[in-house]
Amino acid sequence: MTFSPQESPALPPGNNKGKRLLYLHVPFCERLCPYCSFNRVPFEEKLCRAYFSALRKEILLYRDKGYDFNGVYVGGGTPTVLVDELEAVLSLARECFSVGEISVETNPDHLTEVRLAPLERAGVKRLSVGIQSFDDALLKAMDRYDKYGSGRRIAERMKSVMGRFDTLNADMMFNFPSQTGASIENDLDTLAEIAVDQVTYYPLMVSDSTRRQVEQKLGSVDERREYVYYRRISRQLLKEYRFSSAWCFSRKTAEAVKIVDEYVVDYDDYAGLGSGSIGYLAGVCYANTFDIEDYIDRVEKDRIPLMASRTFGIRERIHYDFLMKLFGGSLDLIALGKKYGVSLFRYLWLPIFFFRLVGGIERRDNRLFLTERGRYHWVVMMREFFTAVNNFRDFCRS
Repeated sequence: MTFSPQESPALPPGNNKGKRLLYLHVPFCERLCPYCSFNRVPFEEKLCRAYFSALRKEILLYRDKGYDFNGVYVGGGTPTVLVDELEAVLSLARECFSVGEISVETNPDHLTEVRLAPLERAGVKRLSVGIQSFDDALLKAMDRYDKYGSGRRIAERMKSVMGRFDTLNADMMFNFPSQTGASIENDLDTLAEIAVDQVTYYPLMVSDSTRRQVEQKLGSVDERREYVYYRRISRQLLKEYRFSSAWCFSRKTAEAVKIVDEYVVDYDDYAGLGSGSIGYLAGVCYANTFDIEDYIDRVEKDRIPLMASRTFGIRERIHYDFLMKLFGGSLDLIALGKKYGVSLFRYLWLPIFFFRLVGGIERRDNRLFLTERGRYHWVVMMREFFTAVNNFRDFCRS
């Protein structure tokens, strides 16, 4: 996928057809993890406050262009690094748009009253905590032990937060080089003890720029173990959870509650606000500038801070929907055909034929569903998709 750097790439018109999500990126972290490829920088309070001020102004720029949004997802970085600023951002988003659900990412050491109360006031429904693992040796190798404490301490903090939000999600990772089957079993046992509402279990996704850091800190990545670990994780979690995407598991008792896990599945369109944010609106994929001071400067001059964009053709858009919807478990062929006003067979006959041949999908009436085998196929494809996105981030930063 090739993006075209431009001085001022144009956003699509701000019509309000269909569901649309507002993604807000906060790139500041108190400590940088060696495996993370998102746009993030060490925390500096003065710069961070100026950044939040610019983020609020960017929200107003989208409002003035006629956009509306049904949900908000705040990622990072560590969005809760200045929770008073985050609360002001979320309050403004709720004033400007038809926001019905808000999801925020955080870290284990931010599960304190001083940070949780403002999130509750701001209307946060889903809190996603970046845990990665409860294994002390692995936490030390990832430079997370000194910051967040032992796996037992993190588990106790998670227990103390249960029930404060509609959904408490544990962000976990598997297939770290030094991770063992026993380590994963311990993580799964700890999750069962906490009885967390939702578990998102990502495979390790290493961009070109972070590969050397990962190898130095943790060792070489062996993707041959990935399927074995994924199968073990899935079989254990499915005793109490259901799939809400190929790598997200939600409690079976919470089926009546709308739980956002992957916004790329739940929303056809999403705007990316903040430095290094990537959005997808009406078939246009675009990226904001990755330079934080440049981002602040552009927004202060009432300019949408886009640095690159690419317009997808109809084939690419249909293939993108095919990938994302089936990542969520199923695809409505009738609805997708109506969306584009075309015969889907022309564009999807080959991938449908292939994945049915290998037992990855099955058709029931006018819907396609992932099979047990197909879920891992989609984990691999989404890993490669997000790795490509991470490499694009590296390109933009350079």
